[in-house]
Amino acid sequence: MKAVWFKPWGWIYCPRLWQGVLAILVTLAFCMQVFVAVDCNSHSVSDTLYGIFPYFVPTMMLLYWGASKTSKE
Repeated sequence: MKAVWFKPWGWIYCPRLWQGVLAILVTLAFCMQVFVAVDCNSHSVSDTLYGIFPYFVPTMMLLYWGASKTSKE
């Protein structure tokens, strides 16, 4: 039996079980840590955006892929 962690909601997925909530919290904690680390060494907004982009995009894509694989469509 396949565990359904997320449910589709338009273009995004909403967590259905505690595993889905945990996946989102881990992703947000990682992104927040990267933002703080990059922002303390940047001198402008564009420096921050260029610094976080290589981390945020693959992380969000991985979360989206995981949500699509653990959802019931």
